[in-house]
Amino acid sequence: MNTHDAPFVRPVLAALCAASLATLAACGGSACFGFDGCSGGNGTPNVAVSGTAAIGKALASATVSLSCASGSGATLSDGGGHYSTTLNATLPCILTVTAGGTTLHSLAFAGGTFNTTPETELMLVYLASQLGTNEASLIANFQNNSQFQRVLENQTDVLAAQTAVVANLQQRYAVTLTAPAFLTTPFVVGQAGVDSDLGALATAGAIDVNGMPDPAAVSLLSAAGLAHPLTTTSTPSSGTGGTGSAPGGMM
Repeated sequence: MNTHDAPFVRPVLAALCAASLATLAACGGSACFGFDGCSGGNGTPNVAVSGTAAIGKALASATVSLSCASGSGATLSDGGGHYSTTLNATLPCILTVTAGGTTLHSLAFAGGTFNTTPETELMLVYLASQLGTNEASLIANFQNNSQFQRVLENQTDVLAAQTAVVANLQQRYAVTLTAPAFLTTPFVVGQAGVDSDLGALATAGAIDVNGMPDPAAVSLLSAAGLAHPLTTTSTPSSGTGGTGSAPGGMM
């Protein structure tokens, strides 16, 4: 290096070092290279998931656990049932929200908003039945079953299940849901949309007094899933989902 250039090069190097340190700190101590964001120390990406847990009222101060294809994490919901966490994991993730005697489940096939409500519980019931099992077995064996993981990461399959839940609930309980995209639509408890739909479903009897899906609603979605089995599923890429073998629908 030409000694005459030293006064100009040193400030540039100092700025680059400062930027590198800032980037390292933003990644929680893990280096970031390229344009895909931060990765954890074990090479898996940091996944940010948020949402609202509600049953017609907020599930406040609830434990929110995430069990992913690789990795896990936990957080607490706030007074409005909202939760937000970033974890070092490989998608998809199953969410379990526990508040008192109420335990509800949901899933995340990408980073972003994924709510947990009685509707998402019924969606997992439907998906489990499509896979020839029940919800408890789906959740218990998810991390060791590649087929379960492929389906829950497949956006097409998951959104078809969401549509099936809406169609079956509307038909059986004569309720017109105003927020059919209940899994990923941000909402605030007490306002119209996902939360008011939960109130309408509770009034119609699809949700019991404890905020859980009524056994009749569970049986309804279990039978609907069994009638629309998923036999093969293509592998999705980048959380965008692939194409399933069968669409969701009403009985």
